[in-house]
Formats: sequence, C-alpha cells, structure tokens
Amino acid sequence: MRFTTLLSSLLLALCIAAYPKVSPEGEACLKCHSETTPAIVEQWRESGHAKGDVDCYSCHRAGEKDPATFEHYGHKIAVIVTPTYCSRCHGKEVEQFEKSHHAQAAQFIGSLDNMLGEVVEGGPAAVNGCRQCHGSEVKYIKDGKFDPDTWPNSGIGRVNPDGSRGTCAACHGRHSFSSALARQPENCGKCHLGPDHPQLEIYNESKHGIQFRANVAKMNLESKSWVVGKDYFAAPTCATCHMSATPSQPVTHDVGDRISYTLRPVISKKLENWEKKRATMQDVCSNCHATGWVENFYKQYENTVDLYNEKFAKPAKAIMDKLYTAGKLTKTPFDEKIEWTYYEMWHHQGRRARMGTAMMGPDYTQWHGFYEVAKTFYNNFIPEAEALMPGVTAEAMSSPYHQWTKGMSEEQIQQQLDFYKNRYNQ
Repeated sequence: MRFTTLLSSLLLALCIAAYPKVSPEGEACLKCHSETTPAIVEQWRESGHAKGDVDCYSCHRAGEKDPATFEHYGHKIAVIVTPTYCSRCHGKEVEQFEKSHHAQAAQFIGSLDNMLGEVVEGGPAAVNGCRQCHGSEVKYIKDGKFDPDTWPNSGIGRVNPDGSRGTCAACHGRHSFSSALARQPENCGKCHLGPDHPQLEIYNESKHGIQFRANVAKMNLESKSWVVGKDYFAAPTCATCHMSATPSQPVTHDVGDRISYTLRPVISKKLENWEKKRATMQDVCSNCHATGWVENFYKQYENTVDLYNEKFAKPAKAIMDKLYTAGKLTKTPFDEKIEWTYYEMWHHQGRRARMGTAMMGPDYTQWHGFYEVAKTFYNNFIPEAEALMPGVTAEAMSSPYHQWTKGMSEEQIQQQLDFYKNRYNQ
C-alpha cells in the first residue's frame, strides 16, 4: 500500500513538472478552453510555445490602444494574433517576413486574377478562393466579431486591423506553431498548386520530391537546428531551398532572398540584385550537387526561360498591344475571346513551362507547359488575332522561331519517316 501511494505521488510530481508553467491569466484560459475548444488546447500543450512557458495570454494579450480587441472575463484580448504580436518575441523573423513577397500578397486585389474572382466569377468565389491564399483586409465589427466576408482568413498577405500584414499561422499552424509543419512541402501546397502555379505538383514529380517521400523518416523535421548537410541529408523541401539554413547561410523568412527571376508576369525578368540572389540559391544546391552540375542546371534553366520569352511571350504581347492600340479590343478585360486565350497562354501554360524548368519537373516543362503554349499560340492565338486585324501577326511569324510553319524541307520530312520506320517499324 505504501509503495502504491509513493508511486502515485511520484507520477503526480512528474506530471506537474512536465506541465507548462503558465501565468494566472493563462490558467484561466486553459481551464475554460479545455472544455470549449479542447483540440486547440492539446495542440498548444504539444507545442514549442508550451515548452517555453508561452501561454494563451502571452500571445492574445492586447494593449490598451490595440484595434480589434474586446473585454473577455476582465482581460483585453485580441482574437487575431498578428505579426505585431509575434514580434514581441520573434522580431527578426517578422522583420524579414515584412519585406517578403508573401507579406505583399494581398496586393493582387486590382489585378486580372482578382477581376476574374470578384467580377467575372463573383464575390463569394473570391472570398473563399483567392483571398484564402493571398489574404484580404480583415474588417472588425465589435465585441470580438468580424465581417464574415473578411474573416476567417489565413491568407499569407492578410491585412490585419492593426495594419500589419500576413499571418505566421499560415505556415506554422494554430495553435501548434510547428517548425516541422512549416518544413513540409504540403504546407506550401495549400497555395502553391493548381493550373497557374503548380509548385507542389512539380516538386512531387521532381527527383527532390521523390527523394523526400522515400526518406521522410530521415528528414529530422522536428529538430530545432535544421541545417542541410548537417542535420539532414536525404532530400530538400521547399523550405530547404527558399528559407532554411545552410552551413553558410542563416534561416530567412523572406522567401525572395534566393530567387533571381520572376516567372509570374507575361515576360520573365531578372530581379534586382539577381546575381546575389542566384548565388545564395546556388549555395543551397552545392550542399548536394557539384559546382559543374549547378552551373549547367542554371544554363539549362535560363536558356529555357529565354526561349519562352523570345519565341512566345514577347511576340504575343506585341500583337495584343497592336490590337488595343488599333481599337480592335475594348479596355474591359475578358470581354473578348482572345483575351481569355492570351491570359491562359501566359498565366497558366507559360507559368507551368517556366516553373517546371525551375524546379526540375520535366512533364510540367514539356506536356503541361511548352506543348500547351505552342498549341494555343499557333492554333488559337494567331488565328484569333488575324481575324480581328489581318496582317497583325506577320512580323512575329516572320521570326526564325516560326519558320517551321512555312513547311518542312524534303530532307526533314525524310528524317522523320526514317526515324519512325527504324524505331517503330512503320
């Protein structure tokens, strides 16, 4: 009996010692929310925050002049934990994030993409689609309640009531705030997938993604230190290349620090300080690949981007500019068929071609990319432009890139016939 009592006392002491030390305010939060929202409490208990004695009140505590707050059982509470609140402890990370393209993601409002969502498709489609990745301006009503057209919203560029942009929870999760979660490729795939930016699908197709899936148990994702070549060796994830530390680089929360090209617009272009950005990305590559491999990959990549720009993007844009200047198209987007054709050619197919190349996804470079671009350019875009304004495509089609459309030589035709006869006996 005495042994049983001693054992029970010991187990109780161990449980108390393992339980996070929380503030009195935090204890009150946990007591109530263990009943009302038990799942988020358990997520918090397993988090690094809990292990570091950071409780509910530590994050949700609001200042007297903070907007979008309310009185909650005697305490001034903010429902939304914005980067401003996170910066109390994570100042460097928030500063890096604020200068990133992620933090500016809500600026898509006013773009052609947003025109499609808000006007052509309809408001609720944009609220539950576009804005859940890009973010929107969150509007506070009162008493802890928000405009349902703007909240809930976990968009990476969300504009918060306190003026800050973004949400750390978009990548780290609420309320686990896990680094391991942020290192998983699926985490990025919430937004980076689909017909116009299929990074997750490209990654899964690539040797990087294959290596990750085969070796996920070796990735050491829970490690506090996560330096490629030191803490893990098996494969890179999105975070490895764009954010995480190398032996010579620290972690960065600016996902653009290592990107030398922008592949988003009609015509790809190199970014400011692109040489430095490229060097930082090549440093990541060099942890697994020899210098010659890395240099040759970049030559292949940049040659492919140049091909897209010169053969398809620049000529197509020049043709569209001529059509607008001649008054053959109205200023209203998407009210003419060729505007849909052109948009899908660069925004969907062209991006897939370029991004597939950047991330070593051959099927996205070829069949989902350049094949679709070429098919649309020659069979839809060029005929539609000519129908609107005869002769408008002549200059573009006189380029050596398009000479094949004038017909193949007898020698070229015979080479193809011989190939198929030798290869397939037909």
